[in-house]
Amino acid sequence: MPFDEKKGVKSDAPQLSQSELNAPGQSAPAEIPEITVQAPPEPLGPEDLFSENMGDERVEPKSRLRIFVPILLFFTTVLTTLAAGAMQEGVNPFLDPAELLVGFPFAVTLLLILFCHEMGHYLTAKRYGVNVTLPYFIPGPWFPFGIGTFGAFIQIKSPIYKKTALLDIGAAGPIAGFVVSIFAVAIGLQSSEIVPMSQGVGLIQLGDPLIFSFITSVLGKTAPEGYDIALNSIAFAGWIGFFVTMLNLLPIGQLDGGHIIFALLGRKHRYISMAMIVTLVMLAIDGWWGWYLWAVLTALMGVNHPPVVDGPEPLDFKHRMVALASFLIFILTFMPNPIQIG
Repeated sequence: MPFDEKKGVKSDAPQLSQSELNAPGQSAPAEIPEITVQAPPEPLGPEDLFSENMGDERVEPKSRLRIFVPILLFFTTVLTTLAAGAMQEGVNPFLDPAELLVGFPFAVTLLLILFCHEMGHYLTAKRYGVNVTLPYFIPGPWFPFGIGTFGAFIQIKSPIYKKTALLDIGAAGPIAGFVVSIFAVAIGLQSSEIVPMSQGVGLIQLGDPLIFSFITSVLGKTAPEGYDIALNSIAFAGWIGFFVTMLNLLPIGQLDGGHIIFALLGRKHRYISMAMIVTLVMLAIDGWWGWYLWAVLTALMGVNHPPVVDGPEPLDFKHRMVALASFLIFILTFMPNPIQIG
């Protein structure tokens, strides 16, 4: 079989001499049309399937409204937390707006904790290519026992395909908020006073999670029998950070703790969620009435979890350690009876 040196390929066509090609009466060989083969399109990844750029025209990833609403809610929450902090200090900012500045330490500390929690979720989601919204801060009441906010959240706009991504996104928020809360409590306790309980520090008695007791012990702020610590605004904001971390790490539904448990145990997550809701009801019977409310809310949100694609393969060692760290944080922040009034 001849080898065509110019083409670089083997040819089965008969080889004609130059004289045969130019002989009279011979028709010229037909020209072979040039064939252009287009490369196949790149396969779509998971992020492309849910991209806002699908279609003939590119669309801006975020409309102005999607940016404006979170910013508006954030600054509204700044005002409500400033008012709450000022009223905790015994002043009325509505009589003199300048008194809002009295609530600055509380507002900044609490919002920083919530911001770090949500940005932990946000940045980790972006690292995995998951489409999420900016954090939405929720303003709340500042009186009589309000703290000016109901917290914050981000909304996940596309599926999470890997268990490792699900676990990291779920754990990043509580871990970030927990670390900032430790610093807030440690700083705030420096100027918090130990006072006799008979002095009537207030109508609200706060529970002591293990991490709080550890910090007070290290700093020498352990209250003796018959005494208690009157938390200043910064330490109180740190305590709220522990409280929020505990609630988010409950292994229920699509709470942060629910994400972590689903990444670890898959479909067994549903039974753990139901068992935890029953546990909350039992805690409410002998303790904090708020557990009733939390049990109802989590039950309404549902105990199921969307599946992931990467199958039943177990997590690697690194991610099992992340799950273990999250579980330890839950234990350190857990309070069976976090708030007592009266």
